[in-house]
Amino acid sequence: MRRRWGLQARLALGLGLALTLVWLGTAVLTALSLRHEMEEVFDSSLEETAQRLLPLAVLEITNREAGDGDQRLAPIRAHPELLTYVVRDDAGGLLMRSHAADPAAFPDWTGPGFAQNATHRFYSEDTLQGSIRLTVAEPLAQRQQAVGEILMRQILPLGLMIPLTLAIVGLSVALGLSGLRRFRGRLAAREARDLSPVPVSDLPAELQTVGETLNDLLARLDAAFEAERSFAANAAHELRTPLAGAIAQIQRLKQETQEAPVIARAVAIEETLKRLTRLSERLLQLARAEGGKLRVDQPGDLRPVARLLVDDLGRNAAGRLVLSLPEAPVLSRLDPDAFGIVLRNLIENALRHGTPSAPVQVILTEAAALTVANPGPVVAPEVLARLTDRFARASTGDGSGLGLAIVAAIAGRIGGRLVLSSPRPGHADGFEARITLSGNG
Repeated sequence: MRRRWGLQARLALGLGLALTLVWLGTAVLTALSLRHEMEEVFDSSLEETAQRLLPLAVLEITNREAGDGDQRLAPIRAHPELLTYVVRDDAGGLLMRSHAADPAAFPDWTGPGFAQNATHRFYSEDTLQGSIRLTVAEPLAQRQQAVGEILMRQILPLGLMIPLTLAIVGLSVALGLSGLRRFRGRLAAREARDLSPVPVSDLPAELQTVGETLNDLLARLDAAFEAERSFAANAAHELRTPLAGAIAQIQRLKQETQEAPVIARAVAIEETLKRLTRLSERLLQLARAEGGKLRVDQPGDLRPVARLLVDDLGRNAAGRLVLSLPEAPVLSRLDPDAFGIVLRNLIENALRHGTPSAPVQVILTEAAALTVANPGPVVAPEVLARLTDRFARASTGDGSGLGLAIVAAIAGRIGGRLVLSSPRPGHADGFEARITLSGNG
């Protein structure tokens, strides 16, 4: 998978490379300009030396005795001679030279001015109508060494400045995007159904419009979800009274008639109305699970709620419910009504789909983990994976298909986790639902 670069890395890398190229470009241009200026300085020095030496050479040559010929000046003390020179007459004969000068290295006379070969730079000057000619030589290696040392002193600081610049750029970009990271952190820390506006005051000006657009989208989503929840809750609530009235009329009809076909039809209608009543109750629970308040201010003990609900459901369960509670309180900030909705849906699901007359285990641990398990047929993995979807059923029956969806919605909002297993752990059959309710749940 191709790696995606973050905004901070892109900005830091782009600015760092841009500054590095600017530094390097400036250094190259400075080096070229400096080299040109240094060449002019060296040439000026070479020319000045020749013009200073020539009068002295003329004075020395004119004052010595005739026939002395080539005169090689001895050094006062040993030293490296960077500049060498030779003095010739108009016929090319040597009249004078410095102690380290090699006449063979000097070119033939071509007139006053600069000349250069592979190893030396020369300047020539003459006087006395060209009868005395002076040529001064400077090794090119000496020039290159001097220029190289100057350039190296210029480049070495760049080797320190470029990493320092990159570090400063990276730090500056990181500080500049700190507001964006905080914005991202606030989004990541939110619950799945928290659609409240996200503060955008600390975002950079260029990104505030993005944050405001996101908040507008969250507001529209919240309004849409609220409308859906309100419709489901209102519809379910409004259906209660007419459904109860219809059931009462059907039950009265059963008592007043003696005709078997009419009684059978009335029983079927009553069962349908009761299923519709249960569905409306589940829709109310789902609206509560998705939009209602699920936490209380102070932690409470969940054990009394579990006992009360198991006793209530156990009246019609023929002793099938087996409740296991710890001796210590099970403290949680989960609203008792919400806990009752979770426990009721899990128990009714187990009683409806489990093996008839087989016990249903209800276990609540001190760590606020609730487990409801029952014997029964094994649920296929592909069916198990979608049981928490709305109106999903493991088999054809009279269930609403909303029980596990409601439990999953509550688990998601309180930061808990619903785990469904079939077969039960340690058994070859059955079904188990386990939900973790954190202490702050």
